[in-house]
Amino acid sequence: MARILVVEDNQELAFGLTTTLEIEGHQVIVARSGPEAVERAAAAQPDLILLDVMLPGFDGFRVLRTLREAGSEACVLMLTAKGQQEDKVRGLRLGADDYVTKPFGAMELLARVEALLRRAHPARVQTHGAVQQEPDPDALVVRIGGTEIFPGRRLVRRHGQVVTLTPKAYDLLMALVAGGGAVISRRDLLRNVWRYDDDVTTRTVDLHVAELRRKLEDDSGNPEHILTVWKVGYRLER
Repeated sequence: MARILVVEDNQELAFGLTTTLEIEGHQVIVARSGPEAVERAAAAQPDLILLDVMLPGFDGFRVLRTLREAGSEACVLMLTAKGQQEDKVRGLRLGADDYVTKPFGAMELLARVEALLRRAHPARVQTHGAVQQEPDPDALVVRIGGTEIFPGRRLVRRHGQVVTLTPKAYDLLMALVAGGGAVISRRDLLRNVWRYDDDVTTRTVDLHVAELRRKLEDDSGNPEHILTVWKVGYRLER
């Protein structure tokens, strides 16, 4: 388990990042502005910082420069806008360890996080206390309407009743949760959930979405939570 600081002012994206990281067992702290990021980094001493470039107060570059000048050795993974090559170069020159371009998939983000933690701070990631307790599988609960998701047990309940989902339908549901309300294209879902299997088509995504709606929506024909974005993909409305 690692201690990770998420610096992101977009509430939905911050929630998605937090959920994704907590599912993997990490401890997550959130900051929503430049000054708050510096303050929380100093207090929490995180192993890794997910740092957005555009922030209220002052931007991610100033946060990064301030932390490095103060002697912080935390891994920093910059979140940059698509096509902003200069942001990537500037971040790396200021001391960022890596960057990921928005929009990104949950699996890509986790792969970057795990690689940085293994490479940079293998000793610090073990534990922040003298005794590391087993995590409570029910400690994290994601609620969407009348649905409760327990990622620690891959368990889903609807109005208190256990819902049986196929493994891919469950993975698809968690990919939508990790999106934090953002639109996720069919292409990204195929890449992050099915890993681009040769026999997968966009119809596969649609069929699994239909399964989720049938089991988790009050009216699958008029869904309130698992929404279609025409000609693009899907998003989760909490």
